[in-house]
Amino acid sequence: MEQYSVKGMSCAACSARVEKAVSAVEGVSSCTVSLLTNSMTVDGTATPESIVAAVKKAGYKAKLKGGKAEGGDDGNENPIKARLISSVILLVILMYFSMGHMMWGFPLPKWFDGNHVAMGLVQLLLSGMIMVINQKFFVSGFKGLIHRAPNMDTLVALGSAASFIWSVFVLFLMTKAQAVGNNADVMRYMDEFYFESAGMILTLITLGKLLEAHSKGKTTDALKALMKLAPDTASVIRDGNEVKIPAKEVKVGDIFVVRPGESIPVDGEITDGATAVNEAALTGESIPVDKEPGDEVSAATINQSGFVKCRAVRVGEDTVLAKIIKTVSDAAAEKAPIAKIADKVSGIFVPAVITIAVLTIAVWLLLGRNFGYALARGISVLVISCPCALGLATPVAIMLGSGVGARHGILFKTAVSLEQTGRVKTVILDKTGTITSGNPSVTDIFPTGRVSAAELMTFAASLESKSEHPLAKAIMKKADELEIRPIEVTDFETLPGNGLAAKTGESRILGGSVSFIEKSADLGEIKEKASELSDDGKTPIVFAENGKPLGLIAVADTIKPEAPEAIKRLKDMGISVVMLTGDNEKTANAIARRTGIEKVIAGVLPSGKEAVVRELSKSSKTAMVGDGINDAPALTAADTGIAIGNGTDVAIDAADVVIMKSRLTDVPAAISLSRKVLRNIYENLFWAFIYNVIGIPLAAGCFVKLGITLNPMFGAAAMSLSSFCVVSNALRLNLFKGDAKI
Repeated sequence: MEQYSVKGMSCAACSARVEKAVSAVEGVSSCTVSLLTNSMTVDGTATPESIVAAVKKAGYKAKLKGGKAEGGDDGNENPIKARLISSVILLVILMYFSMGHMMWGFPLPKWFDGNHVAMGLVQLLLSGMIMVINQKFFVSGFKGLIHRAPNMDTLVALGSAASFIWSVFVLFLMTKAQAVGNNADVMRYMDEFYFESAGMILTLITLGKLLEAHSKGKTTDALKALMKLAPDTASVIRDGNEVKIPAKEVKVGDIFVVRPGESIPVDGEITDGATAVNEAALTGESIPVDKEPGDEVSAATINQSGFVKCRAVRVGEDTVLAKIIKTVSDAAAEKAPIAKIADKVSGIFVPAVITIAVLTIAVWLLLGRNFGYALARGISVLVISCPCALGLATPVAIMLGSGVGARHGILFKTAVSLEQTGRVKTVILDKTGTITSGNPSVTDIFPTGRVSAAELMTFAASLESKSEHPLAKAIMKKADELEIRPIEVTDFETLPGNGLAAKTGESRILGGSVSFIEKSADLGEIKEKASELSDDGKTPIVFAENGKPLGLIAVADTIKPEAPEAIKRLKDMGISVVMLTGDNEKTANAIARRTGIEKVIAGVLPSGKEAVVRELSKSSKTAMVGDGINDAPALTAADTGIAIGNGTDVAIDAADVVIMKSRLTDVPAAISLSRKVLRNIYENLFWAFIYNVIGIPLAAGCFVKLGITLNPMFGAAAMSLSSFCVVSNALRLNLFKGDAKI
């Protein structure tokens, strides 16, 4: 898949034309063109040369991304601003001579008194200068006509040119009338000048383009901010000396140093020193994370306290930051399924508008109106119609949604996933690592009367220190927290039936399950307590010495603190929550009770989770939430796969959405954001469609009998503001705060 920058597009009709032309190239399997970012994504075996040639044949310019951009001011505010300022200055003078003098009696130099032809010539010169300044509309518009791909610029060029040409024709008629002394016709012709309309149309559309460029720039602020996060330089150790080099020149294996307050240049592993790292740039989490030798650090995060040396692990496009930027950029360059509606309309929109404008002129002439009136109605139709608003309705919301999500640690990998996540009705949660922390820990210590809690932990730690079992590690971690040191044991062995045995001095100690220990010891009340703990989803480990019970220690995979709140939010959003786990039913039900989950599917092996998800997907839109590794088949089977990552797990191929903070509350937040994006797209499409549905009949004069008409200048003003309004509406997505309210 390759991305190209495309120059010369002005509206959705342009992007549809480019997309159609490139899709016809042999070897192209898919092509998506984004009007918002002036970019094109092409997949297939076609060569870049053939793709660029197809774009050129369609009347536009293209280059592989990374190449030097070609001329044009697409999306650049400065050239547009310069054109606008010049146009406004000339337009003010033009309006003074036309409307100012004729309607409000503003004074003119004496030699203009009664010299209407001279006033007409001044208007011709001023409007002509405005047309030259804004010649881009005419070049692009008529080029589109030549290539049989008319666009928004075509509508603007036709409207302005028609106003100008008709006015020049009237000016010549005026000279003839003045030559024969027909002052009545001279005065009548003065009212049929449309020079100010020709200039006003171009000026107002240029103003709209400036507002649109500014607003479009706001939609990419999140992406631009990400790109600026990584430092430009890095301090590396070369030949025993510290040297500063460009960050892009750091190689895998290089040792680099980071001082307090500095940004980390590439992904690496700490080899020396300890510090606290602010990872808010990547995960949105403001609390610094403690790091020590062996821990990984990521590019663009900030070293807050200590001096550290790190070994470069991932550089360039392989860093976490680079992958996040690529994910957001790719999502913005793609089209969501909902965009197909606007694409179909945009492909026929401009030709249809030109046809309506011609019919409008013809109908008014047939109804007996003079040509000037009929022409004004036709021009109004041309300049009020706006395919841009249709073309921008979807991509601006997708771009903002992707950027806002990245800012909150939620990565939507494609535009499709951003749209589909909001349609989810059933969320399937894996237990281990998703609802629970995935790291077993000691929850309860129950000694018998023979020993104290500390003595029980000493016996347990001494025995479990020889084991590699995850439950043993949980006990050793608890012993470290309590500062209990194990004593030396001998004759250690692992016994069939979930048990361990060893000697300490003359005593033989055992540890294991209830069923294992009760074979050699009378457990009494310990057995009853173990049953209670099992019912609560915990795993009891019983310890005995010389056939007499010492007590039990309960170990459990603890529930993440935010899990109950996340599940409550999902249910409040009308979403059904299902736990899918390979754990036993008793443990799964205990976790479900404590988190508020009502439906549990337990005892399912990883290989069987995919089938369960597919079955649930038959009745509703599903999202599978897992750790992205063991749950890969299930993530793929769901309509939306959501991977719980840890800030470095960005590139989980099986998932559609990655939760960077490993925080379960971000799952309802992701769904909420997607729903807000969907709603925003619907709003944008509604306003874009309704604007044209109402505006075109109004401009054509369908409501004249009601006393409602539309001057071409007001039509141009409405057109110039339509895209700005659509983009501004999308910018409201920046108000998203990461909650799950919808």
